[in-house]
Amino acid sequence: MFQIFKEHKGFGKQIFLLAVNDLKKTYKGAAIGPLWAVIKPAFTLFVYWFAFAIGLRSGKGVTFDGELYSTFIFLLVGFVPWFFMNDSITLGAKSIRMNRQFVTKVSFPVSTIMTFTAVARLFVHIFLFVIMYVVLLLDKSTNILTPSVYNLQFFFYCPLMFAFFVALTWSTAPMAAFSKDFESMIVSVMAGVFWISGIIYNSYNMDNKVVETIMLFNPINFFANGYRKAFLSGEWFFENPVELCIFLGEFLLVFILGLWNYKRLRKTLPDVL
Repeated sequence: MFQIFKEHKGFGKQIFLLAVNDLKKTYKGAAIGPLWAVIKPAFTLFVYWFAFAIGLRSGKGVTFDGELYSTFIFLLVGFVPWFFMNDSITLGAKSIRMNRQFVTKVSFPVSTIMTFTAVARLFVHIFLFVIMYVVLLLDKSTNILTPSVYNLQFFFYCPLMFAFFVALTWSTAPMAAFSKDFESMIVSVMAGVFWISGIIYNSYNMDNKVVETIMLFNPINFFANGYRKAFLSGEWFFENPVELCIFLGEFLLVFILGLWNYKRLRKTLPDVL
């Protein structure tokens, strides 16, 4: 832990600049450049809204915490954190391999590679969040508690989400650098994780109560529902202590495993790459 903190000390400016450069590389050569950061999520959201609200005729909306919300609004608030989590997991796992020059050619603190990759995704997340918030403000639905003091929970969920998935990449990025199969497995698994997380449905209202309980152990579910509590229904994060304690336990486990994996694989990364 102290080694990782030491590697980050004094590298704040470099992490910021590398995150900006990472975004530039992502959209390099595109005619509309960074606008793809909005267009791609917007199109994805439209496809799912059309499929569920129009195609499957669930236009009556989705019930969450006893209130009925339009399908579009329900999906919007769930998708904004999902885009960050999905990119943090998939791109975070690829981060060391994609930035191997920092490992093999220069003396560079490797743990900061995962950090600036996540920071780049955080920039996009904040931009999408602002758009989401404006949409909620303009929406005339009386069930939406925006603006509200509950909205301040963004400053709890967002940093916690960032820290959790950075800690996760301490394990996944070095392991993906050793095995491209592991990297491919993560990309494949994430396609399924989407459907078993409460992104497009209310995981608190399932017919099977055993499955509903198991869903509490899904950290992606925790953040998607957390955003909905903060911007839709109005509920504090500590009002469900069981779910919060489960997540904090998972966070501690991911943190410890991340430190252990990073420590045992760090020195052999240059040879592997």
